[in-house]
Amino acid sequence: MPDYSEPKYLLLGKIDRPHGVRGELRVRLMTDYPERIKSLKHVFLGTDPNKAKATRYEIETVRFHKGAALLKFVGVPSRNEAELLRGQMVMIDLANAVPLDDDEVYLYQLIGMDVQTVEGETLGKLRDVLETGANDVYIVDSPQYGELLIPIHDDTLIETDVDARIITVALPDGLISDE
Repeated sequence: MPDYSEPKYLLLGKIDRPHGVRGELRVRLMTDYPERIKSLKHVFLGTDPNKAKATRYEIETVRFHKGAALLKFVGVPSRNEAELLRGQMVMIDLANAVPLDDDEVYLYQLIGMDVQTVEGETLGKLRDVLETGANDVYIVDSPQYGELLIPIHDDTLIETDVDARIITVALPDGLISDE
């Protein structure tokens, strides 16, 4: 059984490439709260948010440009040093994460939850969440139906009970054959 425990870090973005010659880095954002980056004193860089191995970097400056964040770290004075950080994940430890509203959850909290229909039929376990931009798609491993891709929006997501670890959905017509 996979471990669905709390990750060590939450993902803010991924370093695409150096920007300019003074050590700035272009970061592709992967957070719902990009404006929060400006208030951070430090971030962690690493290859995987689920691994404890990451290096702390103090933020010198943050600015936004063409939908990306441009970060400058203390101790990264030039493009050459910045190039060495290409491809790293930019992360925040959970202690410094944005507090969520009562009706919000982190994606990692959903993974492994049971998914059921409004009629009470258990479909399977949520394996992953695909963020498409238009709406999220829940990827459910179902013993009876195989892999189910459920588009999530106001009409399909009925309830998420984090304490009971159950997600209730109304399936779109035709998603599962009546055979």
